[in-house]
Amino acid sequence: MTKSDNISLFKGIHPGLFLGRKLKRMHISQIKLSKEIDIHPQTLNAIIKGKRDMNIPLSLKIETYFNWQEGTLMLLQVYYDIDKEKQERIKKPDLSIFRPTLFWDTTIENINWIKNKKVIIQRVMSRGNNKEQEVILSYYGKKEVAIIMENFKWLNIE
Repeated sequence: MTKSDNISLFKGIHPGLFLGRKLKRMHISQIKLSKEIDIHPQTLNAIIKGKRDMNIPLSLKIETYFNWQEGTLMLLQVYYDIDKEKQERIKKPDLSIFRPTLFWDTTIENINWIKNKKVIIQRVMSRGNNKEQEVILSYYGKKEVAIIMENFKWLNIE
């Protein structure tokens, strides 16, 4: 990572996603990297897809290859694990209330209800039915929903 890269921008994302974006931007294939650092292409692919966690030996190989500061990928892994743990602890609204078409572009079970609060409130309050809106009002609170929707109207997004 260069000095211009800011780790705080990447907190909470899987290190594989970060790596995948870097590879794409640098026009380096997964196969080329896997050969260069002597790991199985399937292992690298699983990490890039977020199906497998980063480990220290692999992170050191990748960081050396890209001349990144040691620990960069493991730091991303730790922040990802922290975010994942926090998400598991957060009480979620009753997901069975929401129609699948309301969140057609994502898997509702994977929604981060804190990070995506504004988008969720705007979507449900604009497109949801009364029951879905009641759940959002109860979950976030009427005051928070009113503030976000007022800003939403002010921006002429509705």
